Amino acid sequence: MEELLRWDTEFFTFLNSLGSEPWDGFWQLVTLKWTSIPLYTILLYLIYKHHGLKGTVVIAIAAALMVTATDQLANLFKYGIQRPRPCQVEELQATIRFAAERCGRYGYFSAHAASSMATAVFAGLLLRNWYRYMPFLLLFWAVLLGYSRIYLGVHYPLDVITGMAFGGLIGWLFFQLQWWYRRRTTSAL
Repeated sequence: MEELLRWDTEFFTFLNSLGSEPWDGFWQLVTLKWTSIPLYTILLYLIYKHHGLKGTVVIAIAAALMVTATDQLANLFKYGIQRPRPCQVEELQATIRFAAERCGRYGYFSAHAASSMATAVFAGLLLRNWYRYMPFLLLFWAVLLGYSRIYLGVHYPLDVITGMAFGGLIGWLFFQLQWWYRRRTTSAL
C-alpha cells in the first residue's frame, strides 16, 4: 500500500507540475459546478425530446438521487479514510502548484470526478441510440473535469480514478434502475 501511495504522490506531482499560470483560470472554470449548467440544460432538452415528459420526470428524479448517492458515498469514504488532500500535506507545499480557491481536508475519493462520471455514463446511456458519439463526448468531459482536480492541486490521481470508477458504476446502476422502473410502469398501463 505504501508503494501505491508513493507512486500516486509522484504521479500527482508530475501532473500538477505541468500547469502554468496562464492556464489556471481555464482549469478553475472547468472545475466549477456551475460551469456545467449549460451542458445539463442541453442534456435535459435532449432527454425530453426523446423520452417525453413522463420519462424525463422519472429520469430527472433518478439523476437527482444518483448525484446525491454519489456525493454521499464520496463523503463516507473521505471521512472514513481521512486521506489528506495534497494541498494539505506540508511536505508537498514547496513542490506543488495550488491554483484552487480553497482546499478541503480530505480527498479520497473525488466527489467531482464521481459525480461527473456518473452523469456522463447515465446521460450517455440514455441518449446513445440517437447520438452515437454522445457517450464519448460526455466521458471526455468527465475526464477533463477529473483532471482539473489534479491540476488545481486538490486531489491525487488515485482520488480521481477511484471517483470515476465509483461514478461510472453508480451511473450505470441508476440507468438500469430508471429503465426498469419505466418499463415496469409502462407495462402496467
